[in-house]
Amino acid sequence: MPPIILMNDPRVVDIPVHDCGEVLVDLRHLPFVDVDDRLADAAGAYAQLREGVTWRLARAARLLPDGLRLLITEGYRPLDLQIKYFQEYAAELRRSHPEWSDEHLHRQTSRSLAPPEIAPHVAGAAVDITLCTTDGTELDLGTPVNASPEESDGACYTDTAGLSVTARRNRRTLTAALVTAGLVNYPTEWWHWSYGDRYWALTTRAATARYGAVPFARPGALADSP
Repeated sequence: MPPIILMNDPRVVDIPVHDCGEVLVDLRHLPFVDVDDRLADAAGAYAQLREGVTWRLARAARLLPDGLRLLITEGYRPLDLQIKYFQEYAAELRRSHPEWSDEHLHRQTSRSLAPPEIAPHVAGAAVDITLCTTDGTELDLGTPVNASPEESDGACYTDTAGLSVTARRNRRTLTAALVTAGLVNYPTEWWHWSYGDRYWALTTRAATARYGAVPFARPGALADSP
């Protein structure tokens, strides 16, 4: 695999953000995706995404083979929750590797969790997503969603070797639909896709990101599709 650029890389961090002001949209009210409740919160923040991301998911859904649907596990993530996740994973790694420098610890934590100050989930720009059948049965994509590199022995990396034929085929199906719709993948997590954030800007060579951190409020109504 080519070298992976992590979220904490200066090439990502230094990309400016010119937020376009799009509202958050509640995916639970839309017919073209299924929303899983494994990470549900009382306010429903987990089921929100920016409009531009949402419309790209609509396109991706139309590209899937008959009998398959997109299954969303998490979209928007409040900043305080991103901080909590990042700190907890960093503490877990520190316990296993007390010899690591703070800089190396931050880098290794960034494999699975974006630093809170640039996290695309906090911007409503990223979605954790997998595939299911029309009856709701989740497909095998090699690891559970949110599996860390440690617990999955690296199988969470999108282009990892050693996957079963079925898992590899399912990852390719998901990837083909989402890439065609304009989303980009964070290559340490096969399930993490985004549009309009700094990582998307880096990948697509856009001059600026479209979405920055946004507080959660009552989501807006979905506008007409462009």
